[in-house]
Amino acid sequence: MTRAWLSLAVLTLGVLLIGVDGTVLALALPFIGRDLATAATQVLWIGDIYSLVLAGLLVTMGSLGDRIGHKKLLLCGATAFAIASVATAYAPTAGLLIGARALLGVAGATLAPSTLALIRVLFERPRERSVAVGIWASAFSAGAVLGPLVGGLLLEHFWWGSVFLINVPVSVVLVVGGMVLLPEQRNPMPGPWDLRSVALSLIGMLGLVYALQEGAAHGIRADIVIVGFVGLAAFALFVQRQLRLPAPLIELRLFSNRRFSGVVVANLLAVLGLSGVVYFLSQFFQLVMGYSPLKAGLAELPAAASATLFGLLAGVAMCYSSQRAILSIGLALVGFAMASFTMISPSTSYPHLAIALFVLGIGLGLAFTAASDAVLTSVPPERAGAAAAVSETGYELGMALGIATLGSIVTGVYHALAIPPGASAAVTSHTEDSLSSAIEAAKQLPADQALAVVTAAKNAFSNGLAIAAGVGSVVLLASAAAIWLLLRPGTSA
Repeated sequence: MTRAWLSLAVLTLGVLLIGVDGTVLALALPFIGRDLATAATQVLWIGDIYSLVLAGLLVTMGSLGDRIGHKKLLLCGATAFAIASVATAYAPTAGLLIGARALLGVAGATLAPSTLALIRVLFERPRERSVAVGIWASAFSAGAVLGPLVGGLLLEHFWWGSVFLINVPVSVVLVVGGMVLLPEQRNPMPGPWDLRSVALSLIGMLGLVYALQEGAAHGIRADIVIVGFVGLAAFALFVQRQLRLPAPLIELRLFSNRRFSGVVVANLLAVLGLSGVVYFLSQFFQLVMGYSPLKAGLAELPAAASATLFGLLAGVAMCYSSQRAILSIGLALVGFAMASFTMISPSTSYPHLAIALFVLGIGLGLAFTAASDAVLTSVPPERAGAAAAVSETGYELGMALGIATLGSIVTGVYHALAIPPGASAAVTSHTEDSLSSAIEAAKQLPADQALAVVTAAKNAFSNGLAIAAGVGSVVLLASAAAIWLLLRPGTSA
């Protein structure tokens, strides 16, 4: 049993990598924007493409792991993750950075379903498995909220690419420890692997997110509408194909179980409501409140600490309480924390934000642990990889759509409100694109004009963040209510 817990320590490194890499970028964005001259839509794509590709391939990689073995897939994925991290760190242009982040998403998609599937094999007793899943989930959520702190520490001393190079030594430890400690797990009768389904799922996700982001940035155009319809059509064909195939890429019939479908959908909506706001909160600390990267990272520490602690406590609590109660309470706490962000402005005091972040971390730790455990216990061991992939797909798709939709709200409100009255055309061309561009443009202006530009831009950014937080709060509170109803005793199907 000691070997099982040592193996769990190795597996948590995999999800820690994914969590950190999903959010470590946020603090580096102002530096990337300055060095690579990124436009507002490129900023969204740099943040979004990682989660988007990850979501598009998680089911594929979970299914692949069932076929070739989850240990083998995990070790290959960790190696590829290290290589892609180096490529990302040294990307010379915004376009190449987006491409490198996409490759990072491909590698990251191999990690989460493999780690959760191997936990299912290592811990057969329900109570031990619940505690193990709690540790695994707390590493995931802690990684997500520790990302800004890690980024702040690195950016205080090094260039922005360092936030990606930190992945390399962790990947090396994961590969070496995995080779020594992890067992192999595969489905002895996996069936054929359908590449057409893989293509349809990726086209669907990329098409929809592209239409959301470009539509918010540039308005409704014919080409954007066409891409959106292509995405919807690809999704429809994907679902139709999965229902016909004898060995589908994703077992959609699992969603006939109300408990399973409720947890997956709630997970997606929770992350959707949360991710877009948290993604821009790091920029708020730096660009609006004037914090250094390290101080901005430390400012988000309350969420990291509470997510880690309560993720672990949730794993223990599920031995004595219900998944329904823990998941509903967790979602509601995140929703209430998000509601408090609707009051955010350039004059908001840090204690107000710290309390909200602490409550947000509690809810995130509780909800993600309970959701992961609920999904894992709903399937037999040989389908653990595919089920874990469905759960993680909901998480990553929620993150991608959250940055796309709520991020587009922030960007749209900023564009509408950022121009100060009487601004010249030269000032407007810089100010309307992004807050970081407005701050840079103000350095070239007389003092009174500079103050007007920066004040208008900071207020516009804060208003956009507040509106996005309100939308996210409604989504999360509705999810909490839905889970409380769907997971009632006696509603297993």
